[in-house]
Amino acid sequence: MKKIHLLLFSSFILFLSCKKKSADFVIKGLVSDATFSQPLSNATVKFYQIPVGSTEQVLIASSKTDAQGNYTFSFPREKMEKYRLLISKSNYFLIDETIYFSELSLESDYIKNCSTTAMSWAKLTFHNLNPQAVDHLQYIKQSGKNGCMECCPTSYQDYYGSLDTSIYCINDGNTDYSYLYWVLGTSDQGSRTVFTTAFDTSEVILNY
Repeated sequence: MKKIHLLLFSSFILFLSCKKKSADFVIKGLVSDATFSQPLSNATVKFYQIPVGSTEQVLIASSKTDAQGNYTFSFPREKMEKYRLLISKSNYFLIDETIYFSELSLESDYIKNCSTTAMSWAKLTFHNLNPQAVDHLQYIKQSGKNGCMECCPTSYQDYYGSLDTSIYCINDGNTDYSYLYWVLGTSDQGSRTVFTTAFDTSEVILNY
């Protein structure tokens, strides 16, 4: 009888031990380079937890994507409001994802695949050849990257009088950047387009 009790007790301890080991969340995924249609290797992946009712972000893990663009994190199950996943690499746009506690499960891994694009820059050069105080140039972005902190505005831009300047606008690599323009009070209007090569700056010039 003692042997049976000992066996049951050992089995119970083993069960608790296994259960304890499995009480971890696992998040993993693939990070892709959408510009070149390939995995994004050697990107920095940081994982933060945010407690319930708090704005404090606590870094709980950091790693690099492997040669195939994969990353994996395993972390203890603790009651949190949400988690933040930040993926960065030089000359690529930042990936910033929020994962809520309710989305995670101990029974299965949480898969979070992400993609980003290479950066490029459009150099918009404007040169008023015969400036007058009443000259009025107006332009608006027609195509190009929107919604990022570094992005140029999508609203109408106005310049008056003498103008000889360049404006740098960030863009997705290997895509077009274009704008429509008007020299008000004249028949001079149209569009300008430039193909922005990844990791490089491409200039488009408007002389008016």
